Formats: sequence, structure tokens, C-alpha cells
Amino acid sequence: MNSNVKKTTGVDMLHGPLFRKIIIFAMPLLASGILQQSFNAVDVGIVGRFASSQAMAAVGSNGSLISIMVSLFLGISIGANIVIANYIGQRNHAGIKRAISTVSFVAVASGIILLLVGELFAKPILELMSVPEDVIDLATLYLKVYFLGMPFMMIYNFASAIMRSMGDTKRPFYSLAVASALNIILDLVFVKFFDMDVDGVALATVISNAVNAFLMIYWLTKEPEPYRLNIKAIAVNRSELKKILQIGIPAGIQGMVFSFANIFIQSSINKFGSAAVAGSAAALTYEVYCYYIVSAFCQAAVAFLSQNYGAGQYDRCKRVFWLCLVAGMVSTGTMNVLIVWQKDFFLNIFTTDSNVMHYAIIRLQCVLLFQWIATTYEVSGACMRGLGYSMTPTLITIFGTCVLRLGWVYLAAKYAFDFARLLQIYPISWVITGGAVMTAYFIVQHRVFSRKVQPI
Repeated sequence: MNSNVKKTTGVDMLHGPLFRKIIIFAMPLLASGILQQSFNAVDVGIVGRFASSQAMAAVGSNGSLISIMVSLFLGISIGANIVIANYIGQRNHAGIKRAISTVSFVAVASGIILLLVGELFAKPILELMSVPEDVIDLATLYLKVYFLGMPFMMIYNFASAIMRSMGDTKRPFYSLAVASALNIILDLVFVKFFDMDVDGVALATVISNAVNAFLMIYWLTKEPEPYRLNIKAIAVNRSELKKILQIGIPAGIQGMVFSFANIFIQSSINKFGSAAVAGSAAALTYEVYCYYIVSAFCQAAVAFLSQNYGAGQYDRCKRVFWLCLVAGMVSTGTMNVLIVWQKDFFLNIFTTDSNVMHYAIIRLQCVLLFQWIATTYEVSGACMRGLGYSMTPTLITIFGTCVLRLGWVYLAAKYAFDFARLLQIYPISWVITGGAVMTAYFIVQHRVFSRKVQPI
């Protein structure tokens, strides 16, 4: 234990009023999420405008697949965030340094693993997803080029987790802003002026992610001790890796299961043809945008609760939960309603094809309008992980998303559901999962705080 931990740039999570600090912490996360999603959204929009509907469908059909392949490692980054934040709350100098060194190694290793998986298994996985014949070759090309940038993407995400644990969400946003602007410029250059197709937008994303990663590495190497990244001293500490994986793997499995169930739904959507795939991809873009509001308050809950739990400030932990839950529900619901209300404006950004618009509007009305409900289980699960209980929300979510949604897809195939009926499982699963995870959180909270259980 070392009490002489130097302050770094970021929000002081342990002292003073919480609401304003949570908002200050969450807003750059929200902006960062929107910018990160803009990589794929810009790819979809530019190929839709300057290439073809097939190219647009090829890019859009990869969304669920990319998500499931990166979810495990993004979950591990959550474990890193919690462990480092707990050490900061405890003012443990040596623990912070060991965790940062271990996280840095995991970031590079996970990126290399994803690169190899994407290059070797792109087409077989897309075939299993029933991607339409007129789209699959373009989808495979996009995926293979896109995954060349996975090491850079993982470096950014793990570096962001380190900074979030320190209370700094601004510099990850600045880095993404630079990378997003570069991505837009390169997309236009490659597609409009060099007559490239999906390979052009994927290559633009790879280059932008590389710039993004190098900016984050530069900032971490300039931090004061004990937060400084020493590239030459990167190594795995088994004790820290175990702690990170203990929380991160269940979180990653939850993300994978969530994406896995969505892949089955995407496979059913694919059977409606390329117009349905393209329309669903356009609407899904706004679902992901709005989901970053939920994610911002989840990450705020993880960081604030983890630091305060490490410091033994249990009353502040309770306030963190309620503030993040209410703020997430209200802000997400407001954005959901706004987009559905102005659906023509938002969808015209991606396409003017009336058939594609038809399917996109159905998805907005059946899914996006009710997305705010998901805040209930996301924030509750995030707070449980901050308390060291990561498997509990994972198991509940496996039932609430995977089991229910797979059962729904089976019924859809058996009873020939139409497009709208197929999508109704999203709000149904959100309600059931939200109620279950919130109940579990209150049980865990009572157990931990009444017994004063120490962080892992």
C-alpha cells in the first residue's frame, strides 16, 4: 500500500457532489462512442451513396459479426478498468503499475488474436450467417481488410480503460475526434476519387485506427507515476491478470452472448433480402448511437463505484447507482423518441431507396423506440461488476438475451414471422432481463455493504 499516488488529469471521483462529476465524466464517453460508431456508419453511408446497395449491405451485415468477435476482449478491458480504479481508491501505487503493465500486454495480444481469426475465418462465418449471395464476396473483402486494424483498435480500447479508471475521458475523445475526421476524408478519397469499394472504406478505418492507437500510447507514456506506461517494461503479472480476467471474462462472455443472439436474428433478417439487410443496417446505426448513451453511464458507474468501493465509501456507491440509472434512462429515451419522430431525416442520410427505407422504419419503430429499457440491466450489471460480482449479470443476460432470442428465432422460422414480428423480441428481452438484473443487484449490494466485503 502506498498513499503517495500522484494526481493525474481527470475527475476526482472520491470527493464532492456526484451528479455534476458523473455528467462531466460521461459526456466525453458518449461523444467517444458516437465517434467510434461513426467509423462504421460513415462506411455504410459512403458506400451507400457512392457505390451500391449491395456494398452498403455488405458493410452493414458485418456489424453483428464484428461485435461478437471483439466483445470478449472489450469485456476484459472492463475488468482492467475496475481493477485499476480499485487500486486508485486504495491508493495502491504498486498495484496500479502492475495492472497497467499487464493490461498493455493483453491489449496487443488480443489484437493479434482477432486479426488472425478475422483473416482465416471471415467467409465461412459469413456463410453460416446466410449472407445473401450478391453480398457475400464484398462482405468478406470488407471484413478481411477491416480486421487488419484490430491490434490498433484493441490498443485504443484498453488504453481508454486505463484512462477511465483515472477519471480521464477527455483525451480518448480527442483521439477519436482526430481519427474520425481522418476516416471521413480517407473514405471519400478512396471511394469517390480512387473508385474503390468496400475495401476502400475498410482501409480508411484501418489507417484511422492506427493514428488513434498511437495518440493514446503517446499520452500514456507522458503520464506521471504510477500511471505512466513504460513500453520497455511491459510484462504480465499473473496475480493482476487473474483479477482482470475474473471480472473481464464474464463481462466479455455477456457481450459475446448478446452479439451471438443478434447474429441469429441477423441471419433471419438476411432471408428477407438485401433491401432488408441494408435497411436494418441503417436503423441499427442509430440503435448503436443511442446505446452509447447507455454505455457512457455504465462506464461512469463502473469507474465511480469501483474507486469509491476501493476507498470504502459505500453511501457514495449507492448514489452512483441511482444517478447513473436515472440519467441513462432519461437521456436514452429522449434520443430514441427524437430519432423515431424525425425518421425520414435521419434515414435519408444513408439511403434514398424506398424499399430500404421501408425496412429501416420498421426497425426504428419496433426496436429503437424502446431501447431506453436496456439501461436497467446495463447499469445494474455494471455496478455489480464494480463490486466484484461479474458472473451474476452474465448468467442472467445469457438467459435474457441468448435463450429468449434464440427461442424467438426458432418460432419465427416455424410460423413465418413478418419483419416487424421478428424484431419484437428486443423490447421483450429488455424488460425481462432488466427486472432480473436489477433484483440481483439489490441483493448483491445489501450483501456486500452490510458485511463490508473487500474488493477482489
